[in-house]
Amino acid sequence: MTARDIVSHVNKTSSVLPLGIQTDLLGVSRTSLYYQPVPVDPKTLIIMNDIDVLYTKRPFYGSRKIAHELGYNRKRIQRLMREMGIEAIYQKPNLSSNPVAHPVYPYLLRGVIAGHPNHIWGTDITYIRMHQGFVYLIAYLDWFSRFVLSWRISTTLEISFVLEAAEEALNTYDHPDIANSDQGTHFTSDQHIGLFTSRGTKVSMDGRGRAMDNIFTERLWRNVKYEEVYLKDYATVLEAKENIGTYFDFYNYERSHQSLQYKTPAEIYFGKEENIV
Repeated sequence: MTARDIVSHVNKTSSVLPLGIQTDLLGVSRTSLYYQPVPVDPKTLIIMNDIDVLYTKRPFYGSRKIAHELGYNRKRIQRLMREMGIEAIYQKPNLSSNPVAHPVYPYLLRGVIAGHPNHIWGTDITYIRMHQGFVYLIAYLDWFSRFVLSWRISTTLEISFVLEAAEEALNTYDHPDIANSDQGTHFTSDQHIGLFTSRGTKVSMDGRGRAMDNIFTERLWRNVKYEEVYLKDYATVLEAKENIGTYFDFYNYERSHQSLQYKTPAEIYFGKEENIV
């Protein structure tokens, strides 16, 4: 289902639920009601999904190798990868590349190991395939515990879903000492930076050509896709939202991590465990 199809399910009369509740149930932002996207060609969507699967498996592949393995024209692959916002791992995957001049904050985490909950948070946006379309997923992750603090799904890359996720994490779990992200347009915006700096959080941004600066979020995306998304075929955004929400509950509260000495992220985050690296 494309964004156009989703919006068509919203009843804008006053005899039903408020628009805000309807759009929340459908898993889209209210601003999507006024957005008229171009439907994705089914054949193009197949190629995009093939790119996503191969890139998730081989994130060091560039457009040349992806085009060769998938058997498609390289220029077409390059165009779709730009639309999806993915590049080979030696060039940071970035769903919101920012060609406009903007403040660049230094990368503060070189040689730094997260030592306690809320020491370091990381965030990123990824592509999530559906049966007849796709959505974008953002999450905020506590690096020490791997606990997913908040997440949102959107049919577009408008900044609203990023800010909503950030505000939820900050309002629910206090604030981190350091917040790390890439240099995408969402994360370099005054709105996003202000949410963190106003609380005393230091802002850290991945350097160009340093794809592994946000490694914990990259690992989260791999888990989400292999353990949830690739096993399903979401027919609607609401179905994607419900299933991914169920997965994150499992990930936080039931899925033990070898790197956490076989504890769950919730046990580490709320138990204030120490010395987990």
